[in-house]
Amino acid sequence: MVDFSYSTGSAADVRADVVVLPVFAGAEPGPGVKAVGLQEAFAAAKLKGKLDEQLLVTNAEGVTAGAVLLVGVGEKVGFDANRLRVALAKATPTLARFTTVATTFPQAVTGRGAPDAMQAAAEGVVLGGYRFDRYRTTDPDLPRPIRKVTILGGARTDAKAARAALERGRIVAEAVNWARDLVNTPAGDMPPAEIAREAQKMARSTGLTCKVWGEGELKKGGFGGILGVGAGSVNPPRLIELTYKGAGTATPIALTGKGIAFDSGGLSIKDAKNMETMKDDMGGAASILATMRVLAQLKPKINVIAAIPCSENMPSGSATKPGDVLTHRGGKTSEVLNTDAEGRLVLADALAYLAEKKPQLIIDTATLTGACMVALGEDITGAMGNDAPLIRDVLAAGEAVGEPVWELPLWAGYKRQIESPIADVKNIGDRWGGAITAALFLAEFAGDVPWVHLDIAGPAFRERAGDLGPRGATGVPVRTLVRYVLDRAAG
Repeated sequence: MVDFSYSTGSAADVRADVVVLPVFAGAEPGPGVKAVGLQEAFAAAKLKGKLDEQLLVTNAEGVTAGAVLLVGVGEKVGFDANRLRVALAKATPTLARFTTVATTFPQAVTGRGAPDAMQAAAEGVVLGGYRFDRYRTTDPDLPRPIRKVTILGGARTDAKAARAALERGRIVAEAVNWARDLVNTPAGDMPPAEIAREAQKMARSTGLTCKVWGEGELKKGGFGGILGVGAGSVNPPRLIELTYKGAGTATPIALTGKGIAFDSGGLSIKDAKNMETMKDDMGGAASILATMRVLAQLKPKINVIAAIPCSENMPSGSATKPGDVLTHRGGKTSEVLNTDAEGRLVLADALAYLAEKKPQLIIDTATLTGACMVALGEDITGAMGNDAPLIRDVLAAGEAVGEPVWELPLWAGYKRQIESPIADVKNIGDRWGGAITAALFLAEFAGDVPWVHLDIAGPAFRERAGDLGPRGATGVPVRTLVRYVLDRAAG
């Protein structure tokens, strides 16, 4: 765990192995560079302050620290907490050779101010230092965890607020990295029962209430979607129910996330290439678990319930067949024409169950459709729902934390695509508009409760390194969900 501290000291005098300074676009060194006497090194390296530019100077005469790392951050206009987070994350591989780090980065942020900048700084360091080496038998050339980071603030910064923001950033980022671990773990070691055990372990350590529904309880409860998707697997499904109470008897908000431990496609089987990374199909579930962990640690004044459906979608003689009809929680039926459209089947049960509890609202998150990736690419989450103010607030939360979310239309005209001649609804529509028809299917089970669906098929897992970490799971949209819940709790 990184130990963050706050200080009003100067970059020249702070005791650390390395001091990190931002360099903005332009030919002239900024005040931070001048303050530590590195104008000559700046000029010799011909730094322009472009994004990803870095210069490490050791034994600099103007500083107490052993080294100075100059990091290009682009244009000064518009430099905000999100760019700060990315800049520090990108610097982490270089910083990994040092044990103690100090930085003035938050002082450069304008806009909302110090708390967001402090939180982003902590998140950038922790997220950028993520490594998944559980299965490595040799020590790879990966970032080492930095032990101590001192954030240098201006004289007018509220020290108490700064320290609280740093702690909040650490808590959020560590939860994101835990979600990454859950998703990056191979499916053979992370079946539904193991996801449930991880949830129980987390709940015990944070004080959350946790109930795990086994196969027998799911049958008694009428969770036909969760059971139907898991029917072909030797690993039985689970439903994880978590409760956070921070506001007495107030009506809760509700969260759910798709937890397909591995998605072979079932009898509508995927080809080999498209099956390689299907351990990531529980990214929605992992993000909800991580969000609940953060809430339990930060203790906002709000009540939150989560129902997380976990199944493994495999082909076998007992698997659900194309053309079968499933009866979901609450009695609504769905005709399964494609067993590879399984995420909506498990989410349908969870949504119906949560809707019974009459929450203020429901948010679901899922690696649901390739169609959303076609529309929005690999970095943007798609949002659809039945409540415009809720969608607006979720989009704002995503923008605030650097996780872009874009609204797609939940157009009623496409509803005819999921009409079934033999059941209440069918689980697949036509070729086009697949992200929308999937959301329309889910809407059938959310009922009249204000609801938004987040399709994270693009940003949940990266095939190559990104701004905030290495290849693999990203933990999207944990930061968005946490920001939304905290903002709502604050009123």
